[in-house]
Amino acid sequence: MFISKGIAAFGRYLDFLGKVFSVPERMRMFGKQYVKEMAQLGVDSIAIVLLISFFIGAVICIQIKLNIQSPWMPSFVTGYTTREIMLLEFASSIMCLILAGKVGSNIASELGTMRVTQQIDALEIMGVNSASYLVLPKIAGLMTMIPFLVIFSIAAGFGGAYASAYAGIITPDELTTGMLYDFNQWFVWMSIIKSLFFAFIISSVSAYFGYNVEGGSFNVGKASTNAVVSSSMLILFADIFLTQLLS
Repeated sequence: MFISKGIAAFGRYLDFLGKVFSVPERMRMFGKQYVKEMAQLGVDSIAIVLLISFFIGAVICIQIKLNIQSPWMPSFVTGYTTREIMLLEFASSIMCLILAGKVGSNIASELGTMRVTQQIDALEIMGVNSASYLVLPKIAGLMTMIPFLVIFSIAAGFGGAYASAYAGIITPDELTTGMLYDFNQWFVWMSIIKSLFFAFIISSVSAYFGYNVEGGSFNVGKASTNAVVSSSMLILFADIFLTQLLS
């Protein structure tokens, strides 16, 4: 029963994507919506990304220095490990899990409200492909902004690590040595590539739940919760396969 429901939901999701990825009827209108969504979904998320990344970078550095490093380890281990954690997992996977809660719930609740207030039905009556008009700019906008959010997250995490260094946890020179030791530029690109897939999952899955809301305002909240939970689970599953594929 559970498997059959899952297959049916996946089929409806693919049908929904087929409607979304049709050619926009008016490119000028699509351009305006695209810029709006970049600001709403991407630019408005910069503050929370910087704040969380900064403190996580500081905490990782402190925890590694106090609990893992020993006299038998080189002094650069703290900086090296902090860099690898930020590049390989936090700046892409964990950050996108955070954005699934902020951005995903925003998308689902916005589209769900439009559905229950019959605004989407009005667009359909006017002959507008509502799925493409409403959802495609959100997907494109978030996927455009996500590489910048990844870079901001990495920079803020490193800034937090250096803040803890200047607080006396570790010397800045030791941290810098670890940050530069055996640096692999591919890890940055891997984080960006993974985040593009995660951004598509967040935007499309959240839009699917919001667009297909049935009932009243109570169901909008339920759809928002389902969108965040489903997006987070899919991000975790995708992270396993993408890490194996890109490593």
